[in-house]
Amino acid sequence: MTPHPLALLSADEISTARAVLEAAGHLGPDVRFAYLGPEEPAKAELLAGEPVDRRVRVVLLDSKDGSSSQAVVSVTRGLVEHAERLDPAVSGQPPIMVSEFAAVQEIVDADEAWAKALARRGLTTATVRALPLSAGNYGFPDETGRRIIRSFAFHQEHEGDHPWAHPVDGLVAYVDLTGRSVLTVIDEEVVPVPQEPGNFHEHPRRRTTQRPIAITQPDGPSFTVEDGVVRWENWTLRVGFNVREGLTLHQISFRDPDQDRDRSVIHRASIAEMVVPYADPSPDRFWQNYFDQGEYLFGAFANSLHHGCDCLGEIHYTDVVVADEHGEPRTIENAICLHEEDFGVLWKHSDLYTGVSETRRQRRLVVSYFTTAGNYDYGFYWYFFLDGTIACEVKATGVLSTSGYREAGRPYAAEVAPGLGAPYHQHLFSARLDMAVDGQRNAVDELDAVRVPRGEGNPYGNAFTRKATRLSSELEARRDADRSVARVWRVVNPEVTNRLGQPVGYALVPEGLPALLADPSSSIASRAAFAAHHLWVTRHADDERFPAGDLPNQHPGGAGLPAWTAGDRGVDGEDIVLWHTFGLTHFPRPEDWPVMPVEHTGFTLRPVGFFDRNPTLDVPGSAH
Repeated sequence: MTPHPLALLSADEISTARAVLEAAGHLGPDVRFAYLGPEEPAKAELLAGEPVDRRVRVVLLDSKDGSSSQAVVSVTRGLVEHAERLDPAVSGQPPIMVSEFAAVQEIVDADEAWAKALARRGLTTATVRALPLSAGNYGFPDETGRRIIRSFAFHQEHEGDHPWAHPVDGLVAYVDLTGRSVLTVIDEEVVPVPQEPGNFHEHPRRRTTQRPIAITQPDGPSFTVEDGVVRWENWTLRVGFNVREGLTLHQISFRDPDQDRDRSVIHRASIAEMVVPYADPSPDRFWQNYFDQGEYLFGAFANSLHHGCDCLGEIHYTDVVVADEHGEPRTIENAICLHEEDFGVLWKHSDLYTGVSETRRQRRLVVSYFTTAGNYDYGFYWYFFLDGTIACEVKATGVLSTSGYREAGRPYAAEVAPGLGAPYHQHLFSARLDMAVDGQRNAVDELDAVRVPRGEGNPYGNAFTRKATRLSSELEARRDADRSVARVWRVVNPEVTNRLGQPVGYALVPEGLPALLADPSSSIASRAAFAAHHLWVTRHADDERFPAGDLPNQHPGGAGLPAWTAGDRGVDGEDIVLWHTFGLTHFPRPEDWPVMPVEHTGFTLRPVGFFDRNPTLDVPGSAH
């Protein structure tokens, strides 16, 4: 049976892609797979229902000479459709690979300047762990075209000791991965290494007050999953996955109970990039800015989820298959979790005149996965509600990135334990929402609350109203959230109206927290330009997938959204994509150490005139 064009990659398909590349002469003893993921069909082909090839895109790195290339392979036809060499100085470097983490430790351990800097602090390489981190791009001449990693040092007292508690501050190595050499050691002020352990898993006490909570569905869940297609209540959607974006959702539709038909809402939804910019400008830390998706491929670090820990209730798990660095298939078991949850009151009214008292309970379908990116752990949750609402939530937890903390204090870090600092930073995500509100031709209105001055027509000063501004072009649609005016962005279909004659729509409701706080002239502002605004709207293009460009690792900047929107294409009544920046600005606190309670961030998509009335009138009451 031919798999669906959007079906999850199988082990056989990954093996076939590797064999095709090898037969075509693209592999060798030193060539590694820096990326392998599904090359999704063109949107027009999917909408037309045409049979299409199953294809993958690969990025290859020769670990010996540092050269890189990319190729598109048809696993259906067994051939390389396209192949090209990459110029890292222009296109950026391939993502960082796990094997390079171990290589960095070997490289710095063999470097005399690194050993000397450790000796200044009374340490040796025997107990110091190198933490390899993406380098960014600062125009340093000796780094041009080279594959660079920057590495901090952490003291690890024994094998089970969490090194994050013992940062070796004021020290960083700039490492050439291909040349296997240390280019520079930045050895600044010697700061005492914090001594207090951070081994949260060894806490001596466990509370005994919690009674069991049992979540049961005796008749099984209300959803079904068949060949990757999920059906729950009135929702239908397809689940996808790749090593860069992680979880992807496709062909999301809602069956209107009044019209008795399936109505499209979103063609494709994903978290397409994220960046973690740090605020410390010191000589050893100014470069700290990580693209956890584009530079590290955090979908590849998806956790195998465990019932009772990560998910509760009647669970449906989905395995995913990814490629390792040799192009061989690797299965991540229980990577995606589906379950449904009770979510409190859906609607309720006790009527004064009729005596009618009715309550209905809300439920939501949850599609989620968790991934670990170095010290941080991120859970991505997509929620589908009975009333047509969609929400996305990111749960950030794990361990803080730490520094030493001088007695005089640090203006860009918080002290979270004795002598232990945690630099201020942000976690900024870019949601890519290929909207399809009752069809493919959509437009965006910016809706703001407006105060009305007291005067003629408003003699008592109580009036306020709402203003709608149509965003007509890509440059005009670079917008920022404003909670002071309750700003939302309503995606409408100008060609379809509800029974009141209004265009059907869905509103993107942002949290409105800060976007990128770095100076607009900074390197990170150029490389992560997507994070400068809460909203971008673009005309759909199949090859515009990643808001910071295809290869953000060491990219000089300007790729992705700023390049695409420079042409200022029209977006009024077109096939459009929304890019929404959201996230956390983290000023760490002592309660975040030694392991951080979950911080929540996200956004909501709410139907606005999409339905003719409340679509949940048919939800049954609960048994008393």
